[in-house]
Amino acid sequence: MNSSCAVVEGIRTVQRPAVTAVLASALLFSAVGCSSGGSDGFPGTGRAPGPHAAATSASPSPSRPVPPAKGAVKVVSTLTTGLDSPWGVAVLPEGDLLVSSRDRGTITRVDAETGRKTALGRVAGVAAAGEGGLLGIALSPSYASDHLVYAYFSTTSDNRIARMFYDEKQPAGQQLGAPDTVFKGIPKGALHNGGRIAFGPDKMLYAGTGETGDRGLAQDKKSLGGKILRMTPDGQPVHGDPWADSVVYSYGHRNVQGLAWDTDGRLWADEFGQDTWDELNLIGPGKDYGWPEVEGKAGKTGFTDPVEQWKPADSSPSGIAYAEGSIWMASLRGERLWRIPLNGDKPSAQPQAFLQGMYGRLRTVVSAGGDRLWLVTSNTDSRGKPKAGDDRILQLEVK
Repeated sequence: MNSSCAVVEGIRTVQRPAVTAVLASALLFSAVGCSSGGSDGFPGTGRAPGPHAAATSASPSPSRPVPPAKGAVKVVSTLTTGLDSPWGVAVLPEGDLLVSSRDRGTITRVDAETGRKTALGRVAGVAAAGEGGLLGIALSPSYASDHLVYAYFSTTSDNRIARMFYDEKQPAGQQLGAPDTVFKGIPKGALHNGGRIAFGPDKMLYAGTGETGDRGLAQDKKSLGGKILRMTPDGQPVHGDPWADSVVYSYGHRNVQGLAWDTDGRLWADEFGQDTWDELNLIGPGKDYGWPEVEGKAGKTGFTDPVEQWKPADSSPSGIAYAEGSIWMASLRGERLWRIPLNGDKPSAQPQAFLQGMYGRLRTVVSAGGDRLWLVTSNTDSRGKPKAGDDRILQLEVK
């Protein structure tokens, strides 16, 4: 494992991320609540959100402390180097990482202790071009028994979600089964393909999509573009979603890039703006986040304003994670890691930037349990300036 000496603000005792911490963190999540909203224009309309719709505005726990206004980031180590166009990351139960390559269409396992890389194989059907390719990955909520890995990827005709059986007993490069398509027909373009997927605390599958540069799709309630989708692990609408027979969970998005839940079960998402504002949003079922009618905080009736916003030069956000009471947001063009401390459903202090310009473009950040994060760079994505060793995965200690 290659060590790194980059330190930002406070330094604490270095420990390796414990698998038990990851599992304990996962157990903190619980599915909660209900919400309501209109039903105008969605396919299969006529029903408001039911009691099983995931809540996003629960009150904070009275005993949960507010994080400090100022945080700190320490780069503990460089776990591995030499990754090609890494995009999605899924953490295995034992702590190792699965990493997707957008352009190669492959998934690689990275040992969380040594950084050793093992090829699982290539995902059949991936057609990488522009911002499309093999994007987000996630483990089945029943992974311990079914060993299924989910992937969001571009084909020649669409973006889709498929699942594959992972058999680590097979030779390297031959460990992935054939893709079983779970959901298809998501619009595809040279850009704005969305691509982040994650299973929520309710064990439902969420996917962030983009409007592919066709701005009207975001407000078109019959299109899957520019949306956050919620579905069962089999790709079916969830009973209690905002509208019957529809997987659409929220709309009016430009290009959703990150999804994360806090410990009270609220869903947060970030997305690219155009020329004015990038956004961090608190997601509610059936809500309209405004694009292309508004960008950033507009205060207009009928649209939900972002919780925080940034100029694209300072952010162009990608993956997000929740740790130590804050949302952590990786930034591509901004080449920095943002910390947004939370008090319930609102920021408790101004966002704070770390690692600015030190590692180039930052693509994905995921929790490693407790005060640890995995941070993935993105300098080999055709828009960065790769240095020797790129791309890499960093282990961070945060507060």
